[in-house]
Amino acid sequence: MGNLRAGRRIAALTAITLAGVPVQWLALRLGLRPVYRALPVLFHRLVCRIIGVRVQVRGEPPGEGGALLVSNHISWVDITAISSVTPLSFIAKSEVAGWPVFGLFARLQRSIFIDRSRRTATAEVNATIAQRLADGDAMVLFAEGTTGEGLRVLPFRSALVGAVTALAGDRPVRLQPMSICYVRRTGLPVGRRLLPLIAWYGDMDLAPHLMELLRSGHVWEAVISFGEPLDPALPRKVATREAETFARESIRRARRDAA
Repeated sequence: MGNLRAGRRIAALTAITLAGVPVQWLALRLGLRPVYRALPVLFHRLVCRIIGVRVQVRGEPPGEGGALLVSNHISWVDITAISSVTPLSFIAKSEVAGWPVFGLFARLQRSIFIDRSRRTATAEVNATIAQRLADGDAMVLFAEGTTGEGLRVLPFRSALVGAVTALAGDRPVRLQPMSICYVRRTGLPVGRRLLPLIAWYGDMDLAPHLMELLRSGHVWEAVISFGEPLDPALPRKVATREAETFARESIRRARRDAA
């Protein structure tokens, strides 16, 4: 039964990918901003429905104007869950660009890739992010620098948060904390035993983790929380610490409410 379910889901995912990728590629080539911003949101909402992920939003997502969203990170599922809420792009490690399928999706969603092997990478990425923020884009930074097992929030790193202060001009840009957690599986609260089934971390291989989720008939409930924008004049280490505190507290509240 699990393999049959996975087969149906793969067929559905293939169908929406074949329909959506050419349209998104053409929209990017022609500079059709309303299309290339809206299409990934629709795509990821369909993906969430197909793979069994329900998303609850708390707080206000970024609206008009650039925003740097600073978040924790648990799983590859985070990308689809977050992308289903509002138009945005991600700041990702350079290796992601070469991943089969996922790398293509990341490029089509206008992700920015960080080459950690280059000493100048941070400065170059800051400048790129600053330009995107000036253009009114929302960018997601997973500030832990890696995925965690979902039981705790790892320390946030402050280096890339400085991208906001690199922005020139007087257009308002938000530095906004965000968090994601998985609180229920098929109606039951998610605890220490179930979290590893959705979390993707350490040396886990992506393909087996993905297939296990596709075979499962369970429905995961994700809570995505948006905090109030922070003062962009704050020193980056202070702002990063406040974003980390928001993530810890909002996740604690979401888990308590789901219990």
